[in-house]
Amino acid sequence: MASGGDKLYPNCDSGVWLRSCEEEVTKPLEGVITGEIPSWLNGSLLRNGPGSLKVGEQRFKHLFDSSALLHRFAISDGCVTYQCRFLRSEARRRNHAAARIVVTEFGTAAAPDPCHTIFDRLAAVFRPGEALSDNAMISLYPFGDEMYAFTEGPIVHRIDPVTLDTMERKNMTDCVALINHTSHPHVMHNGDVYNVGMTVAKGRLRHVVVKFPFTEKGDMFARAHVVASMKPRWPLHPAYMHTFGITEHYFVILEQPLSVSVCGAVRAQLVSRPLACSLQWFPKYETHIVLISRITGKEVKRYRSETMFYLHIINSYEQENKLIVDVCAYKDPKAIDAMYIEAIETMQSNADYAKWFRGRPKRLIMPLDAKNLTWVPTSLLADIGCETPRIHYDLYNGRLYRYFYAISSDVDAENPGCIIKVDTWTGTIVTWGELGCYPSEPVFVPAPHSKSEDDGVLLSAIVFADDERAVSLGVFQASDLRLIAKATFHTPSPAPKCLHGWFLNNKSK
Repeated sequence: MASGGDKLYPNCDSGVWLRSCEEEVTKPLEGVITGEIPSWLNGSLLRNGPGSLKVGEQRFKHLFDSSALLHRFAISDGCVTYQCRFLRSEARRRNHAAARIVVTEFGTAAAPDPCHTIFDRLAAVFRPGEALSDNAMISLYPFGDEMYAFTEGPIVHRIDPVTLDTMERKNMTDCVALINHTSHPHVMHNGDVYNVGMTVAKGRLRHVVVKFPFTEKGDMFARAHVVASMKPRWPLHPAYMHTFGITEHYFVILEQPLSVSVCGAVRAQLVSRPLACSLQWFPKYETHIVLISRITGKEVKRYRSETMFYLHIINSYEQENKLIVDVCAYKDPKAIDAMYIEAIETMQSNADYAKWFRGRPKRLIMPLDAKNLTWVPTSLLADIGCETPRIHYDLYNGRLYRYFYAISSDVDAENPGCIIKVDTWTGTIVTWGELGCYPSEPVFVPAPHSKSEDDGVLLSAIVFADDERAVSLGVFQASDLRLIAKATFHTPSPAPKCLHGWFLNNKSK
């Protein structure tokens, strides 16, 4: 790790984020196994993330713009296979038909289309489902027995969890009038799904919580309905949200001072500027934590805390008349700037780059009997960078928990991007990392009849600095992060690093 004063140069290989898959893997590849995969582990780890930065001779400018690539690691009787396929989004179809970028993305402006007049662009403002890119390259979530790819735009795509075929599109604007939503809905124990989004009611923007009631047969989207709503703190600057929290009695909304300027978003649409141009950071404003009743759907109370930027909430729960929220917090949103392609390419000469990613897991404790707008301090759960956090979700989401798993966001560490496990009760940190290995989000899979919260394994897709055409599935003992097995595949083209995913137990299909 480079050091000296405040100079914090990265110690990681930027190339793992800059890869573009050139050839899909439609016929499953057989993995070379080292170690022993637990006999009870059978199912599919599905992954989503950036797949290709290239369109013809052009290149996207931000990592969030990269064409969505789906991955499948199928585990059966100690063997593992691998596939990957691009999501067949409308944005990808249009871009590749034109052999150039014709759909504006989060950080990349499309080439001007002379056929689209200013009136066409103005009309598109009122059709966000069609006007915004449907490149759903962030996450994957189950709705009943169907799997969907998500981004923050209103379009989600159903995929085949076996072949990775793109099956159909769902437009949340048509479904429940959402103009956007978070990339991370909550899947409840009974199969119901909740998500937070933005809608326009009586000419005004509102944050709403939408419920998708579970059904074994039929369309969960057709049954979707709004169950809660709240006014944004700033009507023309609603807070940017990537995740939200849920507890036994409350929906938990963190209104951070990173906002989406409504006027800026409309202006961007009219002149074909990327959505990132409409994000505004207000460093002198506090973060608000808003509790919405799951019974009445009304805002109950809000609290104030320090200025922070966040993408991911780790978990939230109620205990002894308090509500606790654990979050991966940053001092500011420079992490978004750090994901521009030019910033990634030049990270080794940027003494501030590691500081941009210096996030920390923090805890907020809200007394439920406190007055409205009570100030709540943050406390440090562990002094280590963390991103893409996961917990034993099935049993501990929204409940008192002890452990979470993540990848480190400290890019100047000895093993940047290592897997971490944090004991929130003691502050103890366990890590796994090897030189040149870059694991993705660790997904917890409980052992059958597990007897403790961390009785199970973590699954993580790993790419390598010295071999861009290799990808592995790492299987780790969750209790101590010991690598117990690895399945390695040699791919026909570069293997990009993925973001989020879901494990489907074979019993689920």
